[in-house]
Amino acid sequence: MADITRRLGWRHLRGAPTAHVRHHRSGRLVHDGPGLSFWYRSLSASLSEIPVDDRELAMTFHARTSDFQDVAVQATVTYRVSDPAIAAARLDFSIDPDTGVWRGAPLEQLSTLLTETAQQHALDVLARTTLASALVDGVAAVRERVAGGLAAEPRLPATGIEIVAVRVVALRPEPEVERALRTPAREQIQQEADRATYERRAVAVERERAIAENELASQIELARREEQLVEQRGTNARREAEEKAAADAVKAGAEAARTGRLTEAEAERTVRLAEAEAARSVKLADAEAARQVKLAGAEARAAREVGAARAEAQAAWLRVHAEVDTATLHALTATRLAENLPRIESVTVSPDVLTGLLSKLGGAGTAGDSA
Repeated sequence: MADITRRLGWRHLRGAPTAHVRHHRSGRLVHDGPGLSFWYRSLSASLSEIPVDDRELAMTFHARTSDFQDVAVQATVTYRVSDPAIAAARLDFSIDPDTGVWRGAPLEQLSTLLTETAQQHALDVLARTTLASALVDGVAAVRERVAGGLAAEPRLPATGIEIVAVRVVALRPEPEVERALRTPAREQIQQEADRATYERRAVAVERERAIAENELASQIELARREEQLVEQRGTNARREAEEKAAADAVKAGAEAARTGRLTEAEAERTVRLAEAEAARSVKLADAEAARQVKLAGAEARAAREVGAARAEAQAAWLRVHAEVDTATLHALTATRLAENLPRIESVTVSPDVLTGLLSKLGGAGTAGDSA
């Protein structure tokens, strides 16, 4: 679509390179060509915009084969406007001078023309073809027939239309028919798969049988070798027992001889130890007797000396006490008695005892003063 701008009652059109613009003013062609840019007045201008690029038209329609089966045809037609002047004269490509929008629907007219023309030729060729042939070779046949029919259609060049290419994408029957047609192939494929499965199972069974035979032969050979091994082990055991008995006999003789020699040596050593122990005991007894004699003499001397010292100390003590008066002796006696008495925590003195003690102390003081 052209780009139109407004300036003070004037309009400016700027076209695209793929759009052919025709400008008429008062019935006279003023501008004609693709990608134009010019000023004009909307009241006196008549504008047409024809696309000149390649356009794709996708179409889908149904057709019936010679065996009355419905098929869906998917095709694409590529076309272009080769003569914009003729196309603008045959179809309404005029645009609004103020907005640049087509006043009609020229592309829809072209689509209808091309679709109906292509559908006509496709129906013609499929009506003479069975469904199986149409599914196998129908795509190429329909494409060639549609391309040839569009190229020979006189209305297209008269409208300025050029066909660039025709492509038929697919021919598809109804879903139920398609599933029915697929069934034989699927069954054949399934049969081939089953045959391969059976062959694989047969090979597996044969291999299992060979494996079982090999295992049986291996077990037989293993049993034979185990029998030989048992016989060899018995022979080895008997030989080992005989050799062990001979070795034990030799060992017993050597052990007896060694034991006799050890016994004799031990007896001789015991005798020597007993003699040495007896001599040592005699020496120890003599030394102990001498020591006891010396110890007894020393104890006797010490006892005599201690007895003399005690007697002398006792005599001195008696001499000292004989010279001391009676009161001092009583005080010493009380002191020694106090030293040997148990500990007294508290003493309770009654008034009678205290009175007696005070009277005695008073009497003793008076006697001392008179003396």
